[in-house]
Amino acid sequence: MTTAIFPKRANYVVAIDGFIGIEWLLRAVGGICNRKFTRSVTLVRNMLHARNNGDIVVLFPEARYSLCGTTAILPESLGKMIRKMNVPVVTIIMHGHHINSPFWNVGSRGIKPIRSEMKLLLTQQETQEMPVDEINALLAETFVYDDFAWQKENSVRVKSKHRAEGLHNILYQCASCSTEYEMSSEGCILRCNHCGKTWEMSEFGELSAVSGDTEFSHIPDWYEWERSNVKREVESGSYSFSKSVRIESLPSAKGFVTFEKHGHLTHDLSGFFLSGEIEEVEFTVKWPAPSLYSCHIEFDYKGRGDCVDLNTADDTLYLFPEGNDFAVTKIALATEEIHKYLVKN
Repeated sequence: MTTAIFPKRANYVVAIDGFIGIEWLLRAVGGICNRKFTRSVTLVRNMLHARNNGDIVVLFPEARYSLCGTTAILPESLGKMIRKMNVPVVTIIMHGHHINSPFWNVGSRGIKPIRSEMKLLLTQQETQEMPVDEINALLAETFVYDDFAWQKENSVRVKSKHRAEGLHNILYQCASCSTEYEMSSEGCILRCNHCGKTWEMSEFGELSAVSGDTEFSHIPDWYEWERSNVKREVESGSYSFSKSVRIESLPSAKGFVTFEKHGHLTHDLSGFFLSGEIEEVEFTVKWPAPSLYSCHIEFDYKGRGDCVDLNTADDTLYLFPEGNDFAVTKIALATEEIHKYLVKN
């Protein structure tokens, strides 16, 4: 993207954890700090200030990583912000990033070249004439991608013998026996430790059962099947999550503060609820479901375990559930499905 917009200058909206240890550098190159999935007047002011300086403002509108290289949900507020900015809107969609370094197993696999598609989506005049809902619809239509489909269509090989390792982080439910949280991966193999069924991941990113039927050869199809199962739980009212969690706070870019005592996190159709204690003072934090259209998760974050990242106006809380009988991927899917269910009903 930097190459594509050269020699023009840009201001990038970056999550606060991206500033840790290099805050001076990111601010020097125009980074605008923000907390994920929060409403921030300061962010809007900084974006408008950058616009007034004649700089490009760069947004990563999904506000989180794509879990399996496919489209993520965009916030409805995006169209309103575009109207307020009153500048042309340019999109850049990149193909190959997820294949090279999937979120479930970060690290370069040497995939070159990747492909980037950059285009003018809306002129300045169109941003003012087009209704907000039409702007959002156009953005949703434009931000459609599937890196695994791109890999297959372009015959892009991943020769790594460890290409399936970490895949169980997103494919947490067995497609054969439907058991949750007993999947594992090693080398090129994905395995259900409950029923014993195994699948092999080809160099072109496709799955095939070692024996028996192949339920899903396309990884995003398996992921969306899990989503459909979560959706049924949400609609029936049976979805819930409740766990003791280790709490790490990120009040500023100076670094994390680890709470001495564990807290307790619940998630259901009402939203997230965290209770805990710090310096012998009990506290609670609520994130109502209508306010969260999605949430950010991490797999083995900095070697400290899987976690859910929830934000307040002045703090970012990394919550690490105890045990192995959960999947943060399911929590992320449930957050999205709960929000869609409440909006629809």
